[in-house]
Amino acid sequence: MACYKVSSFIMILLFVTLVSTGGGKRFAEARNLLEVPDLPKPTLPEIPKPTLPVIPKPTLPELPKPIFPAIPKPTLPEVPKPEVPVVQKPEVPELPKPTIPELPKPTFPEIPKPELPTLPKPEVPKVPEVHELPKPTIPELPKDFPIPSLPHP
Repeated sequence: MACYKVSSFIMILLFVTLVSTGGGKRFAEARNLLEVPDLPKPTLPEIPKPTLPVIPKPTLPELPKPIFPAIPKPTLPEVPKPEVPVVQKPEVPELPKPTIPELPKPTFPEIPKPELPTLPKPEVPKVPEVHELPKPTIPELPKDFPIPSLPHP
């Protein structure tokens, strides 16, 4: 990659050098071209256009239209429509509804509720009293500090 970058840099420097040195000559040549006197334009002789000979169009003989003999249409024999036999609907025999015998409701014996033993309430131990500690005090600083005077240079 380094070789590619160096070559592109050299190409840019070469291009700038060529543009800066050769530009003055081109403008000078263009000014000289403007000062050239007008010369008469050469005239070209007119060449006559060639004419093509007229060729008569060939006539085609008229051909008679062909006459086709009439072909009789074939007659198809009549096919009788097929008859579908009528099928009777099947009869489903009626079944008697089954009867379910009634069952007596079961009776459950009553069970007495169990009694839970009562537990004595736990006693919360008393927390010993904590003595209050005195608050620390910050010594007060004087508001006016003496400013030392510095010697002026």
